[in-house]
Amino acid sequence: MREIHALVTVDGRYVGEVEPFPVEQPWWAQVADVTAHLDRVLGVPTSVLRLVSATGNTTRDGSVTYQVEAYGTPNPAALSRERTHEFPDTPLRLPWAKPGGPADLVAWADRHIRRTGPARQVKTWNLSCVYRLPTADGPVWAKEVPPFFAAEPTAVRLVAEVDPSLVPALLTDAPRRVLLADAPGDACWDATAAQIRSVVPRLVAVQAALAGRPDPVLPRIPLVTPLVPESADLAARLAATGLPETLMHGDFHPGNWLADGDTPRVIDWADANWGHPALDAARLMAYLGEDLRALVEELWTRAWLEHCPDSDPATALRLAIPLGHIFNATRYGEFMANVEESEQVYHTGDLEDEIRLAQAALV
Repeated sequence: MREIHALVTVDGRYVGEVEPFPVEQPWWAQVADVTAHLDRVLGVPTSVLRLVSATGNTTRDGSVTYQVEAYGTPNPAALSRERTHEFPDTPLRLPWAKPGGPADLVAWADRHIRRTGPARQVKTWNLSCVYRLPTADGPVWAKEVPPFFAAEPTAVRLVAEVDPSLVPALLTDAPRRVLLADAPGDACWDATAAQIRSVVPRLVAVQAALAGRPDPVLPRIPLVTPLVPESADLAARLAATGLPETLMHGDFHPGNWLADGDTPRVIDWADANWGHPALDAARLMAYLGEDLRALVEELWTRAWLEHCPDSDPATALRLAIPLGHIFNATRYGEFMANVEESEQVYHTGDLEDEIRLAQAALV
């Protein structure tokens, strides 16, 4: 449960604050319930631009204040002007967090689809802005990301060339934007054994097929850090296990799988990079109970031995557990260096936590 404080702007000008209201959805970045309430009480469409402040640093629950953009003249009876607010721009503010930014994303999408109803903002934070757009052929998804997440369309295209059933269809893209067909179903946070048996071998087959291609100009994330002195030796040992560098998802947990049955599609390739495939398996295992972790290890090692008989995937996976935390720490450091101050709360302590986990995995 969140308590929402909405500071409403029109064309960048502050016009008032809506009376605080609760929403059931706890996560700060999820805003569909927020804009649905604001649309009703203000009588005009709205978008959340950015997080202004929040209590705590857990990214969920508590009291959350957003800057909101209203399109049109909002109902004055729903607004209080007891306080004034200024919203000075900052160099790190992302396009969708500025006035006109969300509307520009929707306008871009509308140039490629015929929308049959209102665009619904689903998520916004310092890593993405996502809209659900209804069409006669089903919903499509418009997404904008920061410069350091620009690899998503490249990754989706590469996967689709090998196994189009593993990813949503990419309808079109532009720099840092994608328009994706719907992937039916729900997030597989409670992934079943059947879903794991479906996804893991398919991902390995894609990664094995892509490994022999020329480098498709994807980011490479360092696995060596002076914060973990053993990391250089671990990275060298991982490289020596005989598995090829290839396309990595980068955040391969079951919340990024969508399914209405036993055959999920994998979404959110914004973290995609060119690196060691064992890191994806290690990321998945961190989200699972002991029995399912053992299943992933069995499926993953068997699949890679089929593609690379002379490799040692079991050793690679053991090494990838601490190195996966170093990978995550590097990414979180990148986030913090490129996120405006008010939204750094989303990542507070993450880098330090991942370093501690890497060190603990070495004991």
